Amino acid sequence: MRTVSGAGESQRLRQEVVGARRIVVKVGSSSLTTAGGGLDADRVDALVDTLAKASGDKEIVLVSSGAIAAGLAPLGLDRRPRDLARQQAAASVGQGLLVARYTASFARYGRRVGQVLLTTDDTSRRAHYRNARRTLDQLLAMGAVPVVNENDTVATDEIRFGDNDRLAALVAHLVRADLLVLLSDVDGLYDGDPSLPGTSRIAEVQGPADLEGVSIGSAGKAGVGTGGMVTKVEAARIAAAAGIPVVLTSATHAADALGGRATGTLFHRTGRRSADRLLWLAHASTPRGALTLDEGAVRAVIEGSASLLPAGIAAVEGEFSAGDPVELRDTGGRAVARGLVAFDAAEIPRLLGRSTRDLARELGPGYEREVVHRDDLVVLRR
Repeated sequence: MRTVSGAGESQRLRQEVVGARRIVVKVGSSSLTTAGGGLDADRVDALVDTLAKASGDKEIVLVSSGAIAAGLAPLGLDRRPRDLARQQAAASVGQGLLVARYTASFARYGRRVGQVLLTTDDTSRRAHYRNARRTLDQLLAMGAVPVVNENDTVATDEIRFGDNDRLAALVAHLVRADLLVLLSDVDGLYDGDPSLPGTSRIAEVQGPADLEGVSIGSAGKAGVGTGGMVTKVEAARIAAAAGIPVVLTSATHAADALGGRATGTLFHRTGRRSADRLLWLAHASTPRGALTLDEGAVRAVIEGSASLLPAGIAAVEGEFSAGDPVELRDTGGRAVARGLVAFDAAEIPRLLGRSTRDLARELGPGYEREVVHRDDLVVLRR
C-alpha cells in the first residue's frame, strides 16, 4: 500500500537512505539552467554545496543533464532544436561548459571531478561494460566525483538512452549503488495533477500495485529537457526492481533527501540485484533486428535458461552485425527475450533449423556455436 503525505507524515529518518554509502544523484536540465538556455551558476553551486556537505564518508556519482541546454545560448539558439545535428552541436559546446562549471564549483571543497560520457553501445557490450565500471570505481576510489552524462555529441537515435533518468537508474546498478536520488523541478510523485486542488504527494511506494490508477504527467515545466514524471517513475521502477531504493524530489529538497528526511517520494526495493549487464541489455539496448524462434526454442530460452542454437530459429529480419542486440520472438511475433547475436544478419539464413554439428561439418568449426549465448540473453516475458 502506498503512503500519501499529509500533516501526520512521519518525521523519522528513512534508515535505508541514511545507511546508503554509495549514492547516485541525477539532476535535470531545468534545475541547472535558465529558461532561455545557458547554465545558472548559482543553481549549480547550490547543488554542489549540498552534495559536498552531504558526502562525508559517502561516495557520490552525479548523473547530470544540461549539456544541450547549456549550449543553446552560446550558439544563439532560443530553444532546444529538434534535429539531431544541432542537438549534437549544442551538446558539444554545452558539455564543456557544464563540466567546467562543476569542476570550479567542486574545487571550492577541494574535490576533483571526472567526466564520464556513455552511450548504450558502451554499456550493453561486455568489454565496454566492464571498462565503464572500472573507470567509475577508480574515480570513486581516488576521491573524485564522477559526472556522468549521455554522450549526446555522438549518440544517434539507435544508440541513445533517450533520457538521463533511465541512464541514472542503470548507472546506479552499474556502480552497485545503495541509493538513487532523482532531482527535478517537482517535489515528488502526486496522485494527480499537482497544480490542481485535492491532489496529494505520495510519500512512499512499496511496489507497482501502488501506482495503479495514478495519473502521471509526461512533460516538464521548463521545456529544456527530454524527461518528465513518466521517465522518472520508470527509472525508479528499474532501480527498485534491481534492489536499489529511490528518492524522487526537487533539487531544492536535495539536502533533506540525502539526509534521509521524509521528503519527496520513496520507492522501496522490489527485487534483488540481477546479473549486471543483463539490466542494461533489457532497458538500454535498441534491437537492430529480430529472430523468430520455434516453440521448442522459446521453451528452452524462457524455461530452461538455454542458449539459442541455429536449430531453433525459424526466421530472421533486419540488418545487424555480430555483437548487436536483437529481439527474440515467438511465432506470434511477441518479444520473449533480447540478446547479443554472434553472427551477422547475412550469415543466419543458411543456419536456420540446422544443428551446430552439421554446420561445423559443412562450414567449419567456427559455426559450431550458439547464435545467442545464454550469458548474453535476458528474458522479457515468461
